Amino acid sequence: MRAKLEVLALVLGCVGLLGTVLMTALPLWRVSAFIGANLIVMEELQEGLWMACYRQLNIKMQCKVYNSLLILPPELQAARALACVSIALVFIALLVTGCGTQKSNCCSDDMKAKNITLAFAGCLYLLSFLTTLIPVSWVAHTVIRNFYNPTVVDSQKRELGEALFIGWATSGVLLITGIILLFRFCKQRHNEEQTFHEEFLMRETDVNKEDSIHVGRSLSISYRQQEYV
Repeated sequence: MRAKLEVLALVLGCVGLLGTVLMTALPLWRVSAFIGANLIVMEELQEGLWMACYRQLNIKMQCKVYNSLLILPPELQAARALACVSIALVFIALLVTGCGTQKSNCCSDDMKAKNITLAFAGCLYLLSFLTTLIPVSWVAHTVIRNFYNPTVVDSQKRELGEALFIGWATSGVLLITGIILLFRFCKQRHNEEQTFHEEFLMRETDVNKEDSIHVGRSLSISYRQQEYV
């Protein structure tokens, strides 16, 4: 069971790393909202953390990297920084998880050190969950607020892109991975404490036996006389 949980954590960690990279790289955080009187759409605008792309008739696409970070709205600026932090955290957590597995040569055969290593990896996964969820939810909140804002013109309104849904799914995977590692650590620690308590009771019982004085039973005089008769 222990080895299965470790393998599952490694697999989910790889999925989380792939998801954070895709979320950060794809220019699909905000897309054009096809609303208003125009029924024929000739091009679609896609905005990401690093570039903006125009797609014409689903055939030709042109992308341009942002010239400056300052031209981005605050939510995209924060999302760019937090997405990079999330990638770094997931990568480090994946390496730490590999070092704390039972098959790893790290920490020799010290199971207690490996358990602490896996617990640290679980905390990193939970932290990466927050750094992934916060920017995605912030951008989604801004998009939805502007969409229903009557003062914003239709051409400036955007819809939720696929990268936001990838970010939400990835944050869920990271949360599950962190919970698995911390649950395994708590269970292993409980078993260690229970084993230590049992060993302590056994040693205390042995000490009591060594300190005790054995008193043999001697036959009484009346019993000896009756036996003689």
